[in-house]
Amino acid sequence: MQRLFNKRIVLGVSGGIAAYKSAELVRRLRDAGAEVRVVMTQSAREFITPLTLQALSGHPVHGDLLNPAAEAAMGHIELARWADLILIAPTTAELMARLAQGRGDNLLTTLVLATDAPIAIAPAMNQAMWRDAATQANLQVLLERKVHVFGPAAGEQACGDIGPGRMLEPADIAARAAECFERGLLAGRHVLINAGPTREAIDPVRYISNHSSGKMGFALAEAAAEAGARVTLVAGPVNLPTPPRVERIDVISARDMLAACEMALPADVFIASAAVADYRPIEAADSKLKKDPQSEDGMQLSLVRNPDILATLAARSERPWCVGFAAETHDVLSYARDKLQRKNLDLIIANDVSQPGIGFNSDNNSVTLIDRSLHQQHLPQASKTKLARNIIELIAGQLPARPEGR
Repeated sequence: MQRLFNKRIVLGVSGGIAAYKSAELVRRLRDAGAEVRVVMTQSAREFITPLTLQALSGHPVHGDLLNPAAEAAMGHIELARWADLILIAPTTAELMARLAQGRGDNLLTTLVLATDAPIAIAPAMNQAMWRDAATQANLQVLLERKVHVFGPAAGEQACGDIGPGRMLEPADIAARAAECFERGLLAGRHVLINAGPTREAIDPVRYISNHSSGKMGFALAEAAAEAGARVTLVAGPVNLPTPPRVERIDVISARDMLAACEMALPADVFIASAAVADYRPIEAADSKLKKDPQSEDGMQLSLVRNPDILATLAARSERPWCVGFAAETHDVLSYARDKLQRKNLDLIIANDVSQPGIGFNSDNNSVTLIDRSLHQQHLPQASKTKLARNIIELIAGQLPARPEGR
């Protein structure tokens, strides 16, 4: 069920005896990598407590349409926008009727009206209620509106009757929920990305750094998450919001960044987009260095090389598929090819940061990709967001098949 990874699911729970199965469904969805927010109708609280579903989902349970505290935290419109899928399990006959009529008289029905996400229901009711003409007419209305209907199953029911009306088992519902999504190009993969500059302290107020904004790396992280990957983003000091569905680790120095990247392993792919400082002062002063007002001499700094993060990870015995960047101001492709081979990379992305409009801090870029066979593919100038999606698509197409059991 890798298609559920990183997906946002609003699970609606209505008031039927099958509501006890919703707890297991939350667990199944989360085990598949989905983030789950639960909305309960008032009658559902008679069958299972909100505390149970809150503990399993890791989020407060929503229930009241006009709750000021809930609106301040995540209003019902924001919740409707947040969802990738609204899944209602169990769905009673009464709730099916409300949905068919387009009513918005509680939080759950209002979310269904307000969302652009797909809707799925898992009916659960007595077999006679399921076969009733009104229920079947409501079912047809919902099917015509492209609502996904999971089940019901047939069998013995809580009331003792035997027939169709049982809610599907949680594992079956989770599997069908996964089928509502297209399989992402990087579904089931872990992508590790570093981005931004590093800062190497001279003293408590001064440091060595560069002009990297981190925009390209953050765009790649967002694109990888969109492609279904689990994404870990190790970010130097930048002023950028964390992309949705991305785990972010903030660091300062090159050594901090290397340690964070190694802690994030194993990964299927490592994209080294950070502009890591090549050198650092041998020792940072404990207090601010003062200039001598009696001297015209300059300050001398003794520097030592920083660890090469990309080369270190590429040299590991169980290495990720490694992608490097070559940001150069001249002989760009020549330097990129050398870096590709010298660091044992699978792919390198070269860009000329001396060109106006595509250098550091810009929103656009133009790059050339070079693979192990030295085949080159140029991507013309475009927004970093668009380029990132193109790059992720190309990377996904070159990745080797995953080993058995992973």
